[in-house]
Amino acid sequence: MATPPPPRPRRSGREIHTLDEFDASLARPGGLAGLRVQSVDLTDRTFALLASSTATTVFLGCPMEPEAAAKVRADGALVFPPVPDLPFDPYRNRLYTPDELYEGVTGTGGYETTPDARSYAWFGVTRADGDVFSSMLRSIHDDAVGDALDEHLAGHRVVGVMGGHAMGRGTEAYAGAARLGRALARAGHTVATGGGPGAMEAANLGAYTAPFDDPALDDALALLAKAPSFTPSVTEWARAAFAVRALLPDGGDSIGIPTWFYGHEPPNAFAGHIAKYFTNALREDGLLARSTAGVVFLPGAAGTVQEIFDNATPNYYESRGAPTPMVLVDRAHWTARLPAWPLLETLASDRPMSARIALVDSVDEAPAALARLAAA
Repeated sequence: MATPPPPRPRRSGREIHTLDEFDASLARPGGLAGLRVQSVDLTDRTFALLASSTATTVFLGCPMEPEAAAKVRADGALVFPPVPDLPFDPYRNRLYTPDELYEGVTGTGGYETTPDARSYAWFGVTRADGDVFSSMLRSIHDDAVGDALDEHLAGHRVVGVMGGHAMGRGTEAYAGAARLGRALARAGHTVATGGGPGAMEAANLGAYTAPFDDPALDDALALLAKAPSFTPSVTEWARAAFAVRALLPDGGDSIGIPTWFYGHEPPNAFAGHIAKYFTNALREDGLLARSTAGVVFLPGAAGTVQEIFDNATPNYYESRGAPTPMVLVDRAHWTARLPAWPLLETLASDRPMSARIALVDSVDEAPAALARLAAA
């Protein structure tokens, strides 16, 4: 089974994300000069901060003792202090994990007590009050998440899987989307989805079970079918997912890119790394732009139609380079119920993207179609 390459080092080489990196920088010529120290707890590094020159250093959300904070400011460092009482870190230096977003969901409090639910509640209040400070915090957070996502995906062959959130666990459509995610992961691709329930969860589940023997997916599907939807209870829906993760620990990695804009649709627990945004437009465009090895579109409604043509536009104009493969699944759906295929085919006519689009009848045909388009 092919293994995706590891992420390459951070692009600038100037970002410090851990205490080990901070300590190592002190031993190098120039020390902390010009570095961006991002969301690192420096309360135990007071002596180092007092002894180092930090005139051109930027500290983003780094807790430090008052004495150290006063000294680095006097040096001329730019200090963005931690913001108290937030359910999220706006300066975060890494992607989320399911355990982080769902902390406490298996306890007595349920989903409502989790960081994910509390962040959604904060968003619901602040996006309505017009507070410029809250707007700034959301923007800083989303930019930090985008930076972490680029660092994580560098060098990976990313295939996006798009599809509706209403696809229920226990259905054949859900099982098919899971087989698709498993096949793509086993072919060496990094699966990326919108990170929510339905088809998105199924594709992330498939990637999660890719390292195991085939019956593992069947066992997972049977467990999940006991809680077929996130309504009426997100708590029970999430607990079923964590039961699968407990049954099959250390599964394969994949990416989920959800949004608190649609926070009533919870993130799924099978994407190993989650880039959750407040701004949906950044999330939508970022997911498609990063799916550089192609996108598979499963049957969906308005959101999936939007994603088809959001992806078709840069392929049409070649604004991101050569067109990337697009595979639409379910001929009846995309030619009769929602006839996006005829328009896509007409747009592609006589353009390079015409060799990079395909319509298939079943989800099990999609991996071969994607490989064929990639070789065209």
